Amino acid sequence: MQSTKRKVDLVVISDVHLGTYGCHARELCQYLKSVQPGKIILNGDIIDGWQFSKSYWPQTHSEVLKIIVDFMASGTPVYYLTGNHDEVLRKFSGFHLSNFYLVDKLVLEENGEKFWFFHGDIFDLSVNYAKWIAKIGGYSYDWLILLNRWINIGLERMGKEKVSISKKIKNSIKTAVKFANDYEKIAAEHAIDQGYTHVICGHIHQPGIREYENEKGKVSYLNSGDSVENLTSLEYTNGKWSLYQYQSEMEVLKVRPLSLPASDMNPSLRVA
Repeated sequence: MQSTKRKVDLVVISDVHLGTYGCHARELCQYLKSVQPGKIILNGDIIDGWQFSKSYWPQTHSEVLKIIVDFMASGTPVYYLTGNHDEVLRKFSGFHLSNFYLVDKLVLEENGEKFWFFHGDIFDLSVNYAKWIAKIGGYSYDWLILLNRWINIGLERMGKEKVSISKKIKNSIKTAVKFANDYEKIAAEHAIDQGYTHVICGHIHQPGIREYENEKGKVSYLNSGDSVENLTSLEYTNGKWSLYQYQSEMEVLKVRPLSLPASDMNPSLRVA
């Protein structure tokens, strides 16, 4: 844990899934306490409405919300973008109170650059056309994460390295890999069609920074990952995007960090 807070222009977090067994709220609290952001974007699935239960809400989950509220109280704008697991909030989209903004998508613009933020479930057919299948998958995924946690406790006690069962399954199934690749391509191509220069989303729990180009143009694709499997977030500061991953402390995850001109994104960005 760092003794002083790091100043960053923008922090993007998605897929926290508060209210589920898989959420690593304690680690997220440590991360949030380590930064001093100019803006915070909560890019969907922060609270898991699909699997929410009154019988499971640890203190650390409340602590995450408290830290976010403290940011707002200190003057930091917080944008909550709705996802599929917190889709119940979409009926209140457009709500604004002080430094808190509830929206379905967000476009930040400066110097001709357009940054498009949205959760990403609009490109997931299983969510939009077979929601009951997606929900069953969500429950199964949560129990798999819980099982994985107990396995890792045992491995730690034996002095062995932790494993991620869900990651291994995803990486070993060709259809899952293809889905992630197709998802990124569709999001990038749609952003190019709409004239955006950067598209930032979550949803698939696959952190990354990529550049896409086709005959119509090019776009930077960024995904903030999650606080369940990868414990990642996106940060923008001093003109550079970085993908961070929690380990014993926050360290840069070496996934082709994307450098942008310092003027392209800073706390003075206006909402388009």
